[in-house]
Amino acid sequence: MDDSKVATSHGVSGYSHLLNPRRKWYNNKRLIMLNFWILLFLITSTASGYDGSMMNGLQSIPQWRDYFNHPSGSKLGLLNAIQHIGSLAGYPFTPFLTDGLGRRPTVFLGALIMCLATILQTSAQSVGMFIGARCLIGFGLSFTAAGTPLLVTEISYPSYRGPLTSTYNSLWAGGSIIAAWTTFGTFKIPSTWSWRIPSALQGLPSVLQVALVLFAPESPRWLISKGRDIQALKTLAYYHADGDENDALVQYEFNEIKSALDFDRNVAANIGWKALFSTPGNRKRMRIIIAIAFFSQWSGNGLVSYYLNKVFDSIGITDPTIQLLINGVLTIWNLAWGLLAASLVDRVGRRPLFLISTAGMLVFFTLQTVCSAQFAIHGSDAAAHAVIAFIFLFYASYDLAFLPLIVSYTVEILPFPLRAKGFTIYNIALSLSLIFNQYVNPLALDAIGWKYYIVYCCWLVFELVFLYFFVVETRNKSLEETAALFDGEEAAEHIKATALGVPTEFFDHDEKKEGSSNENVVVIDRA
Repeated sequence: MDDSKVATSHGVSGYSHLLNPRRKWYNNKRLIMLNFWILLFLITSTASGYDGSMMNGLQSIPQWRDYFNHPSGSKLGLLNAIQHIGSLAGYPFTPFLTDGLGRRPTVFLGALIMCLATILQTSAQSVGMFIGARCLIGFGLSFTAAGTPLLVTEISYPSYRGPLTSTYNSLWAGGSIIAAWTTFGTFKIPSTWSWRIPSALQGLPSVLQVALVLFAPESPRWLISKGRDIQALKTLAYYHADGDENDALVQYEFNEIKSALDFDRNVAANIGWKALFSTPGNRKRMRIIIAIAFFSQWSGNGLVSYYLNKVFDSIGITDPTIQLLINGVLTIWNLAWGLLAASLVDRVGRRPLFLISTAGMLVFFTLQTVCSAQFAIHGSDAAAHAVIAFIFLFYASYDLAFLPLIVSYTVEILPFPLRAKGFTIYNIALSLSLIFNQYVNPLALDAIGWKYYIVYCCWLVFELVFLYFFVVETRNKSLEETAALFDGEEAAEHIKATALGVPTEFFDHDEKKEGSSNENVVVIDRA
């Protein structure tokens, strides 16, 4: 078929042929600038990842333990969980800011709060002051973490949206690398600066965002939702077509966004919090979103993310230097696998990555449990070394899906009017799972040791079954097409057809319901 024509049929993307094959991120000045702004948003995840690895490292620094009187049990759980408690306090406000003020102002406000909180954390004189600062960091992070993934997915060039949005959470490991090697480099400083320096560096991403984020482009989808169509069209044209507002891709994107917003308001009634659970499509979305939020923290990874030193202690590795060194190498390992997986999301697909990831975690966590039991019962050094190997293999499996996809999959399956609200539900579920983990894990490890791992082995079986039956493939579709998948084929085709300028009566919806319309293809000559 001639390139000047568009075919709309089940399974055919309406925009893919409009992408300019010569316009690559590395040879187009405006795409380079767009991706620079996206990088500024992506480092929010770096700030989040920094925290978990920093707290891991601080627990191995004698000066930190001595200064705060060797926190353990519930106090140690509170020190780790308090950031997520702070985030939980901020999440209810985030949809009103992201949908009301816009994505950029929300990110700026959150980054500003985090800068102030980091100063407080670095200058902490007591454990109460340190806990309060971490709570405030979490509160600020709730705003930046609510706005940045939405901006990334809503302004990306279509062919890069999947990998870039998936890179967002993969850079969590980038923050872990910085924190792990910072604590490794400072733990021998014979003063409180051994832990104050890592505390101060946690604010670096927020400083960059405060300085630059208000100069970045706003989401075209948010602009159109506020009736600012001209500004939205100019933004799409400037970054996606070198300023050409009549470019076929820009016109398609602009019309598709308007069509999807109109459909969500007038047909799907996707308005307000109640709409999240009012239709079968939205209930399916929320079931998946809440599940993957809990799965991302209840797969056994929480033991290593925040209590790696306790895991090492349980297998006889107590030297702080060795603990910090392994922690540092593990963060590099996670980043490498996370970035690899992000590059594969549009080639392999979301569903295969989720299933391969969960199956791998089940296998390697089970083997880690067996080896931990062998060390506990027989004191075998070989078993201890095997535990470390299986931790690395477990994380390679985890990183295939649960590092890159949990955020990108969540935001892409939500329609625009519900995207901020649905993402807030995801973040609340994530924080609740983290808070539970961070209180329960140290107590359970102290009480029953390696036997606690068996709980996670059983849970991973449930995760695999759930994901097999409920995860929907979304690759190679536009953001609006992806969101419409859950509202039925008729919704997806309606939005696509309107974007292409095809009257919706060209589609025989009665035939679609009977399953006999797969051969009904509408061809539009755009020449």
